[in-house]
Amino acid sequence: MTATSFYPVLMSTDVGVAADFYRRALGFETTFEADWYVSLRRGTFELALLDPSHPTVPAGFGRPVQGLLLNLEVDDADAEHRRLVEEHGLEPVLSLRDEDFGQRHFIVEAPDGVLVDVIQPIEPSAEFAAAFQQ
Repeated sequence: MTATSFYPVLMSTDVGVAADFYRRALGFETTFEADWYVSLRRGTFELALLDPSHPTVPAGFGRPVQGLLLNLEVDDADAEHRRLVEEHGLEPVLSLRDEDFGQRHFIVEAPDGVLVDVIQPIEPSAEFAAAFQQ
């Protein structure tokens, strides 16, 4: 198989509001926009949003996203924390902290209950260092 792209499509109760969040807070740009579907890109990363009531969604599967955590790796979690919390007014649902498994991170809530985990990789503790593949 030759894959040309692979990206998540989040079913959203309000595609416009969700798209605005990803554009404004995370710097995505729109590559396609309709009232029922928005395709977004940031560099090589893609994300799409879809109204769950659209007829292209198979019967019985039109539910808004639940239990999803999107990881966004960055160079400086502290700077992103200041930007998202102070400039964009987002309230972290997990405060900025270091984890023994090798992350400095915090989590904010996006529309539809999606969580965005903003992660800066850091040196893991000795306990977790062996778990990483070289």
